[in-house]
This record gives sequence, structure tokens and C-alpha cells, in this order.
Amino acid sequence: MSRVRVRHSLVTRLLVTSVLIAIAAIVATAWLAASTATRAISQEQGRSLTEDKGVYDMLLGYAATHADWSGAPALIQARAAELNRRITLMTVDRTVLADSGPGPSLAAARPSATVDPLTVDTGLTGGNVRIDARATGPFRIAAADRNVLDKIAADAVGCVRKLGSDAKVVHQPSGRPALAVTGFDPTGSTSGCVSELTYTITKSELEPLGQVGRLAARCAGLTAKLHLGVWPDFTAYYTSTDSEQAVKPVAPITDARVRGCVEKARRTLLQPYVAPPALLFVTDPRAGADQTRFTLSRANTIRIVTVTGGVLLATILITVLVGYRLVRPLRALTDAADGHRPVPVSTRDEIGRLARALNDSTERRDRAEAQRRAMVSDVAHEMRTPLTNIRSWLEAAQDDLAPTDGQLLDLLHDEAVLLQHIIDDLTDLAAADAGTLRVHAEPTYVRDVLGQVAESHRAPAQAAGVDLRIEVDANPVVEADPVRLRQVVGNLVANGIRHTPAGGSVTLAAAGPVIEVRDTGAGIAPENLPRVFDRFWRADESRSRATGGSGLGLAIARKLTEAHGGTLDAASVVGRGSTFTIRLPGSLKPERGRPKSPG
Repeated sequence: MSRVRVRHSLVTRLLVTSVLIAIAAIVATAWLAASTATRAISQEQGRSLTEDKGVYDMLLGYAATHADWSGAPALIQARAAELNRRITLMTVDRTVLADSGPGPSLAAARPSATVDPLTVDTGLTGGNVRIDARATGPFRIAAADRNVLDKIAADAVGCVRKLGSDAKVVHQPSGRPALAVTGFDPTGSTSGCVSELTYTITKSELEPLGQVGRLAARCAGLTAKLHLGVWPDFTAYYTSTDSEQAVKPVAPITDARVRGCVEKARRTLLQPYVAPPALLFVTDPRAGADQTRFTLSRANTIRIVTVTGGVLLATILITVLVGYRLVRPLRALTDAADGHRPVPVSTRDEIGRLARALNDSTERRDRAEAQRRAMVSDVAHEMRTPLTNIRSWLEAAQDDLAPTDGQLLDLLHDEAVLLQHIIDDLTDLAAADAGTLRVHAEPTYVRDVLGQVAESHRAPAQAAGVDLRIEVDANPVVEADPVRLRQVVGNLVANGIRHTPAGGSVTLAAAGPVIEVRDTGAGIAPENLPRVFDRFWRADESRSRATGGSGLGLAIARKLTEAHGGTLDAASVVGRGSTFTIRLPGSLKPERGRPKSPG
């Protein structure tokens, strides 16, 4: 199916809409910034860490990796010189720990933030993790254990690459390696590669994880043992085992109270390894003590609320309109699919392609249903004739209208064999349709196969006055199931004898992996040639069995050829005959000793 033009694409429409909304928002924001910049910029200069998250993150990282603030003054001095700001750090009782320079007293000022790695200000970090990931404490991986985990991580990378994706090893603050999958993995098949790395708990992690589990279970009042996943997520799981070894998740805990207890227990263990909480002030060295306060004027507040409300209202209106236009053709698709009728195609975007695909699917479904009904009718028709004959002869014998002699038994046997032949053919086709048809390929001499087929059909050919010939170029060897290959060629030869008048010929020819069965019969009309491999199809409209076939031979021959990885094609000229060509994947050079012949 052709690609959707860019100007008609649904993505283009969404992009244009998004750009329009963004332009409206930018224009409104620019106007708001221009009108309030003069008043707001002087006020904003006095704000501390809320405008400089870098200072907060720097001190937070230091506190997470040190037990006190003794080394903080040097960091603060360097950062203050870089930003031209005054940075002051105090204890919670307002005792100065470090100050980058002189200035007004900050004893009564509002701090910019509280630096505590065990209670992170998520409003500044932008995340939802309350304990800083750099605070590892007793969860730090020992060097020996790190080597073990690095080996597991390297094996996991190799596993991911074998699946067609890519990955790299990323070391977390605790020293534990993690895998970052960078390739495309829509089915999530690479998750199995990282399971061992995810659930392996090292010796250096067992004790602290066990302590957290015991503290959290005591806090939550749990009777079951509580195990934790490895750092940094510390996912909690209930388990009834007493083993301290790594356990695979069986019952993840979603209760907020229990997870709060887990977080509380982690803080207890990390407390001795991190610096105590401290108040941080980031100020302008030229301003007064009240510089950290920031209050919008009434006019600014009204202006911001009005503009924000207008932008929000415009966004909602545009979104509703675009959503309605997008949903309308989807509703039409749903109604058409529920009613099993063709879908009207009114757009040229991806939804229009979906509508056309749905129409094609509906057409294929209707065609398949028609074929199914026709096949049921054909099966009933094919089996009705022999069953009717058997029943008629048996009833005649019961009424003493026909002698129960050898002739009657032969007739009944012939009809039973015919029924068995139809059932065997249908079984082969059912196996092919279900994908359970198996072939046992082995090196096979094509000349042997053609010779056995010709020998088995010699009698019916002579009875029909048809000359059976073999033309083989050298003695090719193919990788094929000899029994199934003989069945394929036999079906084609039987079909050729059946449709060739007396005095004609059927030729079995082979050259390399190509086998041909040619006859000099009446041929097949061009309009009927595409249907020659259909099940139960015959050229004569009466569907008579006078020709002796079940109507399944050619269909089975094609299925068996496809099971070998080959193709079966037909060509015909009316009045001159037909040629059926089998093309197998390839031929082999004859080796010492002869390959097996079909038995």
C-alpha cells in the first residue's frame, strides 16, 4: 500500500496543531514576561536556591557522601565566586557552618532550602525520590562483589546483543552495575537477559538489606518475612522463607504504609553515613536580609492568572476540536466493523489507510467464508456418491435383489477404498493448513523416484492407452522426503493419465532440482488455469467422478511441494496438453554410496 502524503498525514495535522498551540503559548508568555520583567527581575535576583538548583544539588551530593560538613566551606567558596552570590550554610538551630562572604545577618531570614539527603526537596529536584540516590552508606558494593556483578552484567550484554538489541553497563552510585538497553525491543524479550543481574544480592548487601527488612516489618507489624529488592529501588516483597539469599519477586508490596516503613528503615541505616540537615541561603551580597522574600503584586497576579486562563482555555478548545475530528472517522470505523459492512473512506491519512485495510480484511473474510461453505458442500458431494452406492447395494442385498457374491464385495470394497482415499486426502490438507505436515528430507535420487512412480502407474496408463515416458538429465540428487516426493509426482502423473486420450503420452522429466510432468491431453483453458490447484475443482461443470479423481490431488501436490520449500506451477495450451513443474530448493552433488530410495 502506498505511503500517505506528508500533507495528508495524521502526524502532520497533530504537529501543526501542536505548533499553533505552542505559538499561542509563546506569544502569551512573551507578552506576560515583557509586561512584568521590569518589576519582577529585581525581586527575582534575591531568590536563592529555587533559582539555582545547581547549588542545592552540589551540597546534596556532598551531604550524601560525607558524615559531616567539614569539607563544605571550600566547595561553597568556589561556587559563590562562580555565581557572584553569597552562599551560607547553617545548622537547623541557625549556627553558621560555612559562609562565602560578609553580609547582613540571616538569623531571621527564610532559608532557600534545607539540605538533607534523607529528605530530598522534590520540588527542586523535579523527581519523586525522597532519599538521594548518592547516599549509599552500608549498601556500597565491596570490590570483590563488584567483580562478580560486572561479570554477570557482561554476560547480560552479550545475551541482549544476541537478541538483536544493544546495551551498555552503567554503574550506579553504590557500585552496582545496571544495564541500559539501547536497541529496539517491542516484545520485551531482553528482560530475561537482565533477570540474573536484577535479582542477585551480593554478600555485602545481605546484611544491610536484612536489617532494613527487619526494621520495616517491625514498623509495619508484619508477621511474614520481608525481603527487599536490590539498591536503588528497594522493592519490598512478602515471603515465607527464612533464607537470606536472593529471592525472586512473588508478592510485591503496594501498601503505602509498608513502603513508608521501608523508607523509614533506610533512613535509620543511612543516618550515620550522611551529613546532618542544614539550612541553605543563596542571596545577593549587595541586598538586605529580607531579600529572600518574593511577593507578586495584585496587578501581576491578575495578569498572570488571566493570561494563563486564556491560554488554557484556548488549548482546551483546540484540543476538543481536533479530538472530535480525529474520533469521528474512528467511530465510523467502529460502527462499520460492528455491522460487518464496508467502511466509507473519507480521509487520505493513516485513518483512511486503516479503513481501506479494514475493507480488504472484510472482503478476505467474506471470501474465506464463501470458500469454507463451498468446501463443506464439496466434501458432502464427494462423499455422498460412494456412500449412496454402498447403501444401495447393501439394501439390495438385504432385499435379495442382488447376490452377495464376490462381485458385490468387490464393488463395496472399491467404494470403501474411494472413501478412504478422500479422507486421507482431506487429512493431508488439514495437516498442511494447520502447519503440522512434516517432511523428512534426505538426499534422494530423482531418477529412482520417477522410475518407481512410472512403474506404479504403468498398468492404468496401458489400460488408458497412454504412453508413459521418463526423461532424466544425468542423475540429479535433491534433499527431499522420498515418500512425499513420490506422492507429489504420482498425483501429477495420475492427473495426466486421467486427462490424456488414448494414443497420447505422459512424460516424467527432470533436470537438476526441476521436475516436470507433461501430458498431451486436451489442455486447460486460460481462465481455468488459476483454479487448477483449488480443492474439488474440475474443468467439467457437472463435477462428475467419472474421471476417477477426488479433486484434491493437485491441491495436495502443491501443499507437499511447499512443505519442501519448493513451488509447483502449471502451464497449458488448449488442444496440446499441460505441463506441471516442480521446483525444489536445490540439488546436491552425488556422494559415495547411493542415497535412500523411497520404499
